[in-house]
Amino acid sequence: MTDAEIRQAFIEELINVAPDLDADSIGGGDHLQDDLELDSMDVLNLVIALNKRFGVAIPEADYPQIATADRATAYLAAKTA
Repeated sequence: MTDAEIRQAFIEELINVAPDLDADSIGGGDHLQDDLELDSMDVLNLVIALNKRFGVAIPEADYPQIATADRATAYLAAKTA
């Protein structure tokens, strides 16, 4: 997958978890909790969704690596390479 495809997939899963978000307004550096106001259960649900979609286990210690769309794209690209 390309970085653009990974980012799109991340945004799709994010919107599935938090349908009140507008995909077009999510910036690459917007923090899931600080800027997009996801709670810890939303983040956990996102991690589960990403695991199912990408087949990548994301340990809790790596949660900061998926805290923004930009960071998540890089993290998932490295894990799926």
